[in-house]
Amino acid sequence: MPLDKPDFNDRMLALGLARVSEAAAIATVDLIGRGDEKAADQAAVNAMRSQLNKLDIQGVVVIGEGERDEAPMLYIGEAVGTGHGPAVDIALDPLEGTTLTAKDMPNALTVISIGPRGSMLHAPDVYMDKLAIGPGFATDTVTLELSPAERVSALAAAKGCSNREITVCVLDRPRHEVMVDELRATGASIRLITDGDVAGVMHCAEPDVTGIDIYMGSGGAPEGVLAASALKCMGGQIYGQLLFRNDDERDRAAAAGITNLNKVYTRDDMVKGDVIFAATGVTGGSLLPGIKREVGYFTTETVLMRSKTGSVRRMSYRTPKNRAAD
Repeated sequence: MPLDKPDFNDRMLALGLARVSEAAAIATVDLIGRGDEKAADQAAVNAMRSQLNKLDIQGVVVIGEGERDEAPMLYIGEAVGTGHGPAVDIALDPLEGTTLTAKDMPNALTVISIGPRGSMLHAPDVYMDKLAIGPGFATDTVTLELSPAERVSALAAAKGCSNREITVCVLDRPRHEVMVDELRATGASIRLITDGDVAGVMHCAEPDVTGIDIYMGSGGAPEGVLAASALKCMGGQIYGQLLFRNDDERDRAAAAGITNLNKVYTRDDMVKGDVIFAATGVTGGSLLPGIKREVGYFTTETVLMRSKTGSVRRMSYRTPKNRAAD
């Protein structure tokens, strides 16, 4: 069927996207703290896909649950939406923090972003070296070319403070042990997180709220694109460089159309056009409160952002338990 080409009306689509995020979060509520990561993730995937298919979009998942042979739903390349309306790219993580959810630990989120077709980097499922700071700084205040210690000193100089007043967010992984030692030697504080590096990057955009000034370390490349979508709306800088461990991963990059394997991607390389971004809290954290259970009701909080206007809305949604899937 030929595509029509209506404009990407981010204002009209925004509330629909928030509903997608909310539905995915609510679907996990009975699995929080139950120790079953797969069941929690599948519940979020099912709900997110169902709600996406109610939106009047011609959507294609460019950042999703994996390749088609690995994920039966919301796989990369899957078409979603009603097939009417604007052609859009979709980046999503139906449950960022499956382990956090299963263990009822902070900062599990449902996350989704959409933009016009062709606006988002088709990042392969490999690692990406990431570096992010919040808004208000000159371009290249920090770069991937600098050592971790140099990044701390450069940011402290830009903020007009000492290294000891800088807090760095890092995924708690063995591969980061050497970097953590170097950062500690600068006097900076380090907040180690167990999972959820999209949330980790988002923390940098609101340092007065979260206490995080800079994010660094390697994590999934698809999550880097989602994080760039958030900073496109909130402000801030992110740099990413793909990391390859073997020829299979290089082949994945080639299949995604990437020819320069050494390129350092900026925020606007990863997300070229205007986007809408929505995230809903599943477990409570410094970004969003978790799902609140009341007698007969669920209450969620969602952050809904549009890069075109720079608007950031925080929306509380209360729904009867028997209508939560509607």
